Amino acid sequence: MKKRHFLGAAVSAATLPAFAAGTPARRAPGPALLTLTGELARTNRGPFDPVLDQMMHKQKISFDKAFSLDFGALLALPAVSINPTLEYDAKAHALRGPLLLDAVAASGTRLRDDGKLVLRAVDGYAVALPVAQARAQRFIVATHLDGKPMALGGLGPLWAVYDADRFPDMAARPVAERFGACPWALYHIEVTQ
Repeated sequence: MKKRHFLGAAVSAATLPAFAAGTPARRAPGPALLTLTGELARTNRGPFDPVLDQMMHKQKISFDKAFSLDFGALLALPAVSINPTLEYDAKAHALRGPLLLDAVAASGTRLRDDGKLVLRAVDGYAVALPVAQARAQRFIVATHLDGKPMALGGLGPLWAVYDADRFPDMAARPVAERFGACPWALYHIEVTQ
């Protein structure tokens, strides 16, 4: 018994200097919310698994390697705030999250303006968005709506969106026609260059 107390005290004493020095504890990453595939500079996950990647399997997505971001990784990126008028209630709402291109750049990938991003939602909705358009319209990966994290089952937890009100050609359209390139419940981006 005394030996156990001694060993426990020794382990505790050995870890105290690390905590006292401000060394953060290593935490396990959260579940992936956004998976990037295609022409990436760096990856952090293995190949598509038809058993574990069921939604991707049903949507006929396959890959040899990918880069995944959890909620914490997305929150660690510089955030941008926009206030578009949304088609669901025709009111302006505050949306916040990293730029879409910054989320892709987290994989070390440098995007060319002639490239494309295929954005996919959990319901299978997919949009081929030119990188030049994503850059010009400053698309974000919204994580928050009106100051609160977005829930799955609503517009979230992630939404690829831009401030349509800031672009005269889009603001002139009926609000229901402004967001066709903006899949809510975004979970996958395929990069082609």
